[in-house]
Amino acid sequence: MGRATAPSQAEPVLGATVRALVETLTTRIVSQEYGSDERLPSERQLAQELGVARNTVREALDQLEFKGLIRRRAGSGSFVTYDPHGLSESAAPVANETGPLQLQVVRGILEPEMVRLAIISMPPRQIEALGAVLSRMEAVQADAGAFTRLEEEFHRQIALGTGNPLLIACYNLVIDARRQSFRAPMYRRHLTPSRIAAYQRAYNALFNAIAARDIEEATEFMKLALIEDQKLLTQAD
Repeated sequence: MGRATAPSQAEPVLGATVRALVETLTTRIVSQEYGSDERLPSERQLAQELGVARNTVREALDQLEFKGLIRRRAGSGSFVTYDPHGLSESAAPVANETGPLQLQVVRGILEPEMVRLAIISMPPRQIEALGAVLSRMEAVQADAGAFTRLEEEFHRQIALGTGNPLLIACYNLVIDARRQSFRAPMYRRHLTPSRIAAYQRAYNALFNAIAARDIEEATEFMKLALIEDQKLLTQAD
């Protein structure tokens, strides 16, 4: 006879936006974008950045605390308790084992459809949050590392805008794979100030297409961006 299992404490009441936000914040923590013992941005800052309501952020933080990834300190905020050295080797093998060509294939499947779904689903608040990330991207002049981190965040915001937790989880894996060591020397070599400026203009055009709900223009951008990345990988060989 099958064994009945009680549902977890929070699963039945979690909405899609909360689940997506939990996935996004978990990825940031596991990737050490927020380091161990680091204080997370405030609920207000996260809500503004991610284009969600503060109560949604609060619910997501509840889940992170339940999972043991953060600890709240009264009057001080939320702090990361995740220890990357305590992970088993099976925690993140997929991204580590994904090669450049395999990554490009998956991006080609996901990204054009992801931006199409985001344009259909994104509320104005999330489009404003995407614009805030773009503004930070446009402030970068020569720091390749800072630009690539913001580029990741821009794409993650688009994924979040789909409202599809499974797609968001898949794209967070793509971001992990993009952080592989083979990309670091490639970007140091090719992401010059002039190339950063060119990408800034391109991302501005993509944002305008998303804001105008222009699916054709936005999906075409994603396809051309993948071609450009493929050229960089070819030059890096």
